[in-house]
Amino acid sequence: MKYLSFLFLLVVFSKFSFAQEVAALPKDETGKYTYYEVVNSTVKEDSLKARVLNFLTKNKKEIKLKSGDGKVILATGKLIIQKSLTVISHPSGEINYQFNFEIGNGKYRFWLTNFEFIPYQKDRYGNFVPSTTVATPLEKEPKKSITEQWEDYKLQASKYAADFAKRLKDQLVNKVILPPPPSEKKVISKTW
Repeated sequence: MKYLSFLFLLVVFSKFSFAQEVAALPKDETGKYTYYEVVNSTVKEDSLKARVLNFLTKNKKEIKLKSGDGKVILATGKLIIQKSLTVISHPSGEINYQFNFEIGNGKYRFWLTNFEFIPYQKDRYGNFVPSTTVATPLEKEPKKSITEQWEDYKLQASKYAADFAKRLKDQLVNKVILPPPPSEKKVISKTW
């Protein structure tokens, strides 16, 4: 009995401490959840643009470029929400978002916004696929039966946005080393 009460306290404490680690996404003036950051930079504008585009191409499974002309870069991304049980985990849905990046005088700013959730279901082959094409904004109040689950989705989106921002800033600070072009191979057809 002591063991069970200790285990219960340990689970409750770990869940409480995890919730304290990650803050929820703030809302902007339109009421949408938005992760927004302005960073001072000594890197030239053309180098910043090249580094952002390089970051987007490296993470093409996660985020896709929509337009990148001038000083504004727009992209869309997708975060897969994992539902984990004791032994196995499976995707329970995805959160789509919009990424905006602007370059200014000696600084740049970026923000992630328009977070929308699409639930997954199993298809007849056992794969998890979107159950609908209509996304639900994270700002919408959920039904009482899924309130806790919806809060978990918001928490995962917040954690992802902070991690994404950290990776992006690291990429923009570090120099991009492009691989050398492949050397041209000559084919000699006279020898076997």
